[in-house]
This record gives sequence, C-alpha cells and structure tokens, in this order.
Amino acid sequence: MPSLLLSLARGAATSPFKRAGRPDATLPADRHHRPAAPVAPGPLAAYRRICGFAETGPLPVTYPHVLGFPLAMRLMTGRHFPLPVTGLVHTWIEITAQRALHPTDRIELTVYAEALTPHRRGTEVTVVTQARLADELVWESRSGYLSRHTTRTTTPPAPAAPDPALPAVTEWRLPADLGRRYGAASGDRNPIHLYPLTARLFGFPRAIAHGMWTVARCLAEAPQAHPVHSVRADFRAPVLLPGTVTYASDGTAFQLRGDGGRVHLTGTTARISPEAARDGRS
Repeated sequence: MPSLLLSLARGAATSPFKRAGRPDATLPADRHHRPAAPVAPGPLAAYRRICGFAETGPLPVTYPHVLGFPLAMRLMTGRHFPLPVTGLVHTWIEITAQRALHPTDRIELTVYAEALTPHRRGTEVTVVTQARLADELVWESRSGYLSRHTTRTTTPPAPAAPDPALPAVTEWRLPADLGRRYGAASGDRNPIHLYPLTARLFGFPRAIAHGMWTVARCLAEAPQAHPVHSVRADFRAPVLLPGTVTYASDGTAFQLRGDGGRVHLTGTTARISPEAARDGRS
C-alpha cells in the first residue's frame, strides 16, 4: 500500500506538467511486473463484500485487474507516460480468462501500455494487464482510459444506435461514500470518485462510482453456475453518487440504467465450461 500511495502522490504532482493530446506523444516501452504470489485474504474479502460476490470460491473474474492496479499506477504515473493520470476516466474493459483462478494460486502479473488513440473528447490509452501461472497466460484484460482535453475535431459524431432495453432485474441505491469504500478495497483513489469537491475539479458535479465497481457488481448479481470466461463492458455515462440505478440483464448481456432510462454501462459475458472450471481447480 505505501508504494501505491507514493504512485498516487507522484501522479498528482506530475499531472500538471503533462499536456494531453500532444501530437508527438509516445508510450513508454516499460513492462511492470509483480512476482508470483498468492492473494492476500484481507483485501480480497473486502473486495468481495463491497462488490457483492460470494465470500468463498474462485476469484471474481475482475479481481486480477485490481491486483494489477498498483502496477498500472506505477506505469501511468511514470515520468515518460504522456497523459496526466489525475482525472483519467475508465471508458471500457475487455477481460478474457482461460480458466478459473483461486485465492491460493500464485499469480504473476504484468502491466504495459499498448496504444494511444485519438478520441472525440481527448486521448485514450489502452493498458494491458496479464496474469500468469507458471509462465502460462491464464487471464488478460485490456482497458481504455480517457484523458479529456479539447480536440480539433469539428465534425459531430454520428448518433449511436439506441441500446436495446434489457429486462430489469433489480434496483440499487448507491450511497455517497461508495467511491471511498471501493477505493479502500481496490486501492483506486482517483479524486473523481471520492468527494464532490475533488470531483468538481475535473468537471463532475458530484463524485462518480468507479467503472470497475459497476462491472463487478453486475457480474456478482448474475447467476454463478459457472465462472465467467470473458467480459466486455463499455462505460457510457458516469454514475453520480449518491444515486439509484437499475441492473438489467437477459442472461448474457447486461446494463446499468439510471433516471429516465439513461444507460450508464453496457456489457456482455461468456462463461467457462464445467470441464474448464474443473481443470482450473487448484
């Protein structure tokens, strides 16, 4: 935890000196590693509670992303990373798990930046997190993070096709301190999630929920007959805290909707077969 806090402090200190959207920006070739180690039970238990996962069983498919977060922070707060880390917004994530992972597995992690992409609202970076067991790649995520800034794009984007209205399953009332509680469990203390004042510094009227909490909470709500094999989630609009949202799903696709039917999150899942789940038992 001290190294993570140091990374956050370094990111806050260096962000004002980084100019997003610089045309000659390049990504560092650094790859950050965590040696093979079992999962610490305390943080895992806190994560399961705040996201609604079962207290025992395989790791939530989102949890290796949380384990890799200190490495991602070290990468994105590094001197040669071109975007200011403060205020970065998570825009999408893709996760692929080759097998179910368990708390006793000795997981090795690698994190690196893969691409910089122009976005109509700024510049987006793709960050890759990989988990290995005994040198075998068993889990991988790709995430998009948006650094918002003015762009030269003058053509408005084509209107997106409306999202299909999935069947509503349940409603959640989200407390004002959800961002602080999830930040304590995950280590992600981006100021846009913590307090209204710190969120307003980056253009949000109130603190917003972590995108990774919304994905994890949706996955925890779904039936858990077999572990999730793959997830694709897109964060469409921030979830303001406090607030009320509706979880909707048809069994494969899922959504998080707010007032007036506004879609905050869309996603799809596929599940590991029973045979693969058995093969992955430690």
